[in-house]
Amino acid sequence: MRILAICGSLQAKSGNLALLQTAAASAPEGVDVVIFDGLRDLPLFNPDVEASGPPPAVQAWRAALDESDAVLIASPEYGHSLTGVLKNGIDWVIGSGELNLKVVAMTAAVPDNRRGRLGLQALAVTLDAVDAVIVWGEPIARGPDFEGEVAELVRALVDRARKR
Repeated sequence: MRILAICGSLQAKSGNLALLQTAAASAPEGVDVVIFDGLRDLPLFNPDVEASGPPPAVQAWRAALDESDAVLIASPEYGHSLTGVLKNGIDWVIGSGELNLKVVAMTAAVPDNRRGRLGLQALAVTLDAVDAVIVWGEPIARGPDFEGEVAELVRALVDRARKR
């Protein structure tokens, strides 16, 4: 099984990237968690660009999604919403269908689990446009239970993806 892990932050030392790295380390045998770092390379979504064919970065993004059995998104909340780079990435695949009906777990690495919820709600609304099957939508607080909660998230995602 292949899980595509997507970080909604472009920050080099992002807590959300660290969460995805923890998820990759905790994946059960036979499950590959592949971290996709290409959101930063996507041009701003513009349907006119499609007229001459999608740019290479868009092709790579679509192929990575298409080749995955499930998706794990870890993203901070910016301005009570999802990040612009993540929204842009999703916009590039709404019409082409690579995210349609995908099993998706989404979370945010936060200092306190009361934070990040508005960003995850906004992400859920956006993923509704592709009828994503959301199996996790809670933030995970950095602290003593962090690794265990990340492992639980991965198990939930794998279990749901195997039922498809």
